[in-house]
Amino acid sequence: MSIDAVLFDFSGTLFRLEETAWSLGGFTDSGGEPFDVAAQAEIMRRMTAPSGQVVELEPEYVEAWEKRDLDPVLHRKVYLEVLRRSGLTVREQAEELYGRLIDPACWTPYPDTAGVLRGLRAAGVPVAVISNIAFDIRPAFTELGVAEDVDEFLLSFEEGMIKPDPAVFRLACERLGVAPERALMIGDSEEADGGAAALGCRVELVQPLPTDERPDALRAAVAGLLA
Repeated sequence: MSIDAVLFDFSGTLFRLEETAWSLGGFTDSGGEPFDVAAQAEIMRRMTAPSGQVVELEPEYVEAWEKRDLDPVLHRKVYLEVLRRSGLTVREQAEELYGRLIDPACWTPYPDTAGVLRGLRAAGVPVAVISNIAFDIRPAFTELGVAEDVDEFLLSFEEGMIKPDPAVFRLACERLGVAPERALMIGDSEEADGGAAALGCRVELVQPLPTDERPDALRAAVAGLLA
Protein backbone atom coordinates (compact mmCIF):
# COMPACT_ATOMS: atom_id res chain seq x y z
CA MET A 1 0.00 0.00 0.00
CA SER A 2 1.29 3.46 -0.86
CA ILE A 3 2.49 5.89 1.82
CA ASP A 4 0.60 9.19 2.05
CA ALA A 5 2.22 10.71 5.19
CA VAL A 6 5.36 10.42 7.27
CA LEU A 7 5.65 10.56 11.05
CA PHE A 8 9.05 11.27 12.59
CA ASP A 9 10.56 10.93 16.04
CA PHE A 10 12.83 13.80 17.17
CA SER A 11 15.74 12.69 19.38
CA GLY A 12 18.11 10.28 17.64
CA THR A 13 16.05 10.48 14.46
CA LEU A 14 15.91 14.05 13.11
CA PHE A 15 18.22 15.69 15.67
CA ARG A 16 20.79 14.50 18.20
CA LEU A 17 22.30 15.95 21.35
CA GLU A 18 25.95 15.63 20.39
CA GLU A 19 28.87 15.13 22.72
CA THR A 20 30.15 18.60 21.78
CA ALA A 21 27.03 20.18 23.29
CA TRP A 22 27.23 17.87 26.27
CA SER A 23 30.94 18.30 27.04
CA LEU A 24 31.72 17.91 30.72
CA GLY A 25 35.02 19.72 30.48
CA GLY A 26 35.56 21.47 33.79
CA PHE A 27 32.89 19.45 35.58
CA THR A 28 33.82 17.08 38.38
CA ASP A 29 32.42 13.94 39.95
CA SER A 30 31.58 13.39 43.61
CA GLY A 31 35.27 12.90 44.35
CA GLY A 32 36.26 16.15 42.69
CA GLU A 33 37.80 14.40 39.67
CA PRO A 34 37.07 15.39 36.03
CA PHE A 35 34.80 13.00 34.13
CA ASP A 36 36.64 10.83 31.62
CA VAL A 37 35.36 10.27 28.09
CA ALA A 38 33.56 7.02 28.96
CA ALA A 39 31.76 8.65 31.91
CA GLN A 40 30.70 11.58 29.76
CA ALA A 41 29.26 9.23 27.12
CA GLU A 42 27.36 7.28 29.78
CA ILE A 43 25.83 10.41 31.28
CA MET A 44 24.65 11.56 27.87
CA ARG A 45 23.18 8.12 27.20
CA ARG A 46 21.24 8.30 30.44
CA MET A 47 19.89 11.75 29.63
CA THR A 48 18.71 10.85 26.12
CA ALA A 49 17.67 7.18 26.41
CA PRO A 50 14.20 6.83 24.83
CA SER A 51 12.99 4.19 27.28
CA GLY A 52 13.91 2.27 30.42
CA GLN A 53 14.87 3.56 33.86
CA VAL A 54 18.53 4.55 33.57
CA VAL A 55 19.50 4.70 37.25
CA GLU A 56 18.13 3.31 40.49
CA LEU A 57 15.69 5.81 41.97
CA GLU A 58 14.12 6.31 45.36
CA PRO A 59 10.30 5.91 45.45
CA GLU A 60 9.69 9.68 45.38
CA TYR A 61 11.41 9.86 41.98
CA VAL A 62 9.92 6.76 40.35
CA GLU A 63 6.60 8.42 39.50
CA ALA A 64 8.44 11.49 38.27
CA TRP A 65 10.48 9.27 35.96
CA GLU A 66 7.41 7.53 34.58
CA LYS A 67 5.66 10.87 33.93
CA ARG A 68 8.72 12.94 33.05
CA ASP A 69 7.69 13.54 29.45
CA LEU A 70 4.25 14.75 30.48
CA ASP A 71 5.29 17.48 32.91
CA PRO A 72 8.27 19.87 32.63
CA VAL A 73 8.45 20.18 36.43
CA LEU A 74 8.76 16.42 36.90
CA HIS A 75 11.19 16.24 33.99
CA ARG A 76 13.54 18.71 35.64
CA LYS A 77 13.18 17.07 39.05
CA VAL A 78 14.03 13.56 37.93
CA TYR A 79 16.82 14.42 35.49
CA LEU A 80 18.63 16.51 38.08
CA GLU A 81 18.43 13.42 40.29
CA VAL A 82 19.75 11.24 37.44
CA LEU A 83 22.71 13.60 37.12
CA ARG A 84 23.30 13.52 40.87
CA ARG A 85 23.25 9.72 40.87
CA SER A 86 25.62 9.76 37.89
CA GLY A 87 28.23 11.58 39.97
CA LEU A 88 27.41 15.18 39.16
CA THR A 89 26.83 16.24 42.74
CA VAL A 90 27.55 19.97 42.35
CA ARG A 91 24.05 21.39 41.89
CA GLU A 92 25.14 24.31 39.72
CA GLN A 93 26.91 21.96 37.30
CA ALA A 94 23.90 19.67 37.09
CA GLU A 95 21.59 22.57 36.38
CA GLU A 96 23.87 23.86 33.64
CA LEU A 97 23.95 20.49 31.92
CA TYR A 98 20.20 20.05 32.29
CA GLY A 99 19.81 23.46 30.66
CA ARG A 100 21.68 22.18 27.62
CA LEU A 101 19.41 19.16 27.38
CA ILE A 102 16.28 21.28 27.12
CA ASP A 103 17.79 23.97 24.89
CA PRO A 104 16.80 23.26 21.24
CA ALA A 105 19.85 25.25 20.11
CA CYS A 106 22.07 22.52 21.57
CA TRP A 107 20.58 19.83 19.34
CA THR A 108 22.28 19.06 16.03
CA PRO A 109 20.26 18.05 12.96
CA TYR A 110 21.29 14.98 10.99
CA PRO A 111 22.85 15.87 7.63
CA ASP A 112 19.77 14.82 5.64
CA THR A 113 17.08 16.18 7.99
CA ALA A 114 16.49 19.46 6.17
CA GLY A 115 16.63 17.95 2.70
CA VAL A 116 14.20 15.16 3.57
CA LEU A 117 11.66 17.48 5.19
CA ARG A 118 11.84 19.93 2.30
CA GLY A 119 11.62 17.11 -0.21
CA LEU A 120 8.51 15.68 1.41
CA ARG A 121 6.90 19.12 1.43
CA ALA A 122 7.70 19.55 -2.26
CA ALA A 123 6.23 16.11 -2.99
CA GLY A 124 3.01 16.99 -1.17
CA VAL A 125 3.57 14.41 1.58
CA PRO A 126 2.37 15.71 4.97
CA VAL A 127 4.68 15.33 7.96
CA ALA A 128 4.20 15.08 11.72
CA VAL A 129 6.87 15.01 14.43
CA ILE A 130 5.92 12.91 17.45
CA SER A 131 8.18 13.18 20.48
CA ASN A 132 8.20 12.01 24.08
CA ILE A 133 9.59 15.26 25.43
CA ALA A 134 8.96 17.93 28.06
CA PHE A 135 10.18 21.02 26.23
CA ASP A 136 9.31 22.79 22.99
CA ILE A 137 11.48 21.55 20.12
CA ARG A 138 9.96 23.81 17.45
CA PRO A 139 12.78 26.40 17.74
CA ALA A 140 15.26 23.76 16.49
CA PHE A 141 13.23 23.40 13.30
CA THR A 142 12.89 27.16 12.95
CA GLU A 143 16.66 27.59 13.27
CA LEU A 144 17.17 24.94 10.57
CA GLY A 145 14.64 26.68 8.33
CA VAL A 146 12.23 23.74 8.13
CA ALA A 147 9.51 24.58 10.66
CA GLU A 148 7.08 25.23 7.79
CA ASP A 149 7.85 21.79 6.38
CA VAL A 150 6.33 20.08 9.42
CA ASP A 151 2.53 20.06 9.39
CA GLU A 152 2.02 18.88 12.97
CA PHE A 153 4.07 18.67 16.15
CA LEU A 154 2.73 16.23 18.75
CA LEU A 155 4.80 16.70 21.90
CA SER A 156 3.96 14.50 24.86
CA PHE A 157 3.88 17.30 27.43
CA GLU A 158 1.34 19.16 25.29
CA GLU A 159 -0.78 16.19 24.24
CA GLY A 160 -0.84 14.33 27.55
CA MET A 161 0.17 11.01 26.01
CA ILE A 162 3.44 9.26 25.30
CA LYS A 163 4.69 6.71 22.81
CA PRO A 164 4.13 3.78 22.42
CA ASP A 165 0.49 4.61 23.25
CA PRO A 166 -1.33 3.96 19.94
CA ALA A 167 -3.51 6.98 20.68
CA VAL A 168 -0.74 9.45 19.88
CA PHE A 169 -0.05 7.85 16.50
CA ARG A 170 -3.78 7.75 15.77
CA LEU A 171 -4.06 11.43 16.62
CA ALA A 172 -1.17 12.29 14.33
CA CYS A 173 -2.79 10.44 11.45
CA GLU A 174 -6.12 12.15 12.11
CA ARG A 175 -4.49 15.58 12.08
CA LEU A 176 -2.74 14.78 8.82
CA GLY A 177 -5.92 13.34 7.34
CA VAL A 178 -4.52 9.91 6.49
CA ALA A 179 -5.36 6.36 7.45
CA PRO A 180 -2.74 4.78 9.77
CA GLU A 181 -2.01 2.01 7.27
CA ARG A 182 -0.95 4.70 4.78
CA ALA A 183 1.49 6.37 7.20
CA LEU A 184 5.19 5.68 7.71
CA MET A 185 6.66 6.11 11.21
CA ILE A 186 10.43 6.72 11.33
CA GLY A 187 12.20 6.56 14.69
CA ASP A 188 15.14 5.10 16.59
CA SER A 189 13.32 3.14 19.31
CA GLU A 190 11.59 -0.14 18.57
CA GLU A 191 9.82 0.06 21.93
CA ALA A 192 8.52 3.63 21.63
CA ASP A 193 8.26 4.31 17.90
CA GLY A 194 7.39 0.73 17.08
CA GLY A 195 4.07 1.29 18.84
CA ALA A 196 2.78 2.75 15.58
CA ALA A 197 2.69 -0.75 14.11
CA ALA A 198 -0.25 -1.61 16.36
CA LEU A 199 -2.36 0.74 14.23
CA GLY A 200 -1.08 -0.65 10.98
CA CYS A 201 1.51 2.03 10.29
CA ARG A 202 4.65 0.99 8.51
CA VAL A 203 7.69 1.48 10.79
CA GLU A 204 11.29 2.16 9.78
CA LEU A 205 14.02 2.36 12.43
CA VAL A 206 17.25 4.34 12.16
CA GLN A 207 20.26 4.17 14.45
CA PRO A 208 20.84 7.14 16.81
CA LEU A 209 24.47 7.43 15.75
CA PRO A 210 26.53 10.64 15.92
CA THR A 211 25.40 12.93 13.13
CA ASP A 212 28.70 12.68 11.24
CA GLU A 213 28.33 8.88 11.12
CA ARG A 214 24.80 8.81 9.70
CA PRO A 215 24.63 10.95 6.56
CA ASP A 216 21.62 9.56 4.71
CA ALA A 217 19.54 7.13 6.80
CA LEU A 218 16.46 9.36 6.66
CA ARG A 219 16.71 9.74 2.91
CA ALA A 220 16.96 5.97 2.55
CA ALA A 221 13.91 5.48 4.79
CA VAL A 222 11.73 7.70 2.60
CA ALA A 223 13.12 6.46 -0.70
CA GLY A 224 10.50 6.81 -3.41
CA LEU A 225 8.55 9.54 -1.61
CA LEU A 226 10.76 12.55 -2.29
CA ALA A 227 10.07 14.97 -5.10
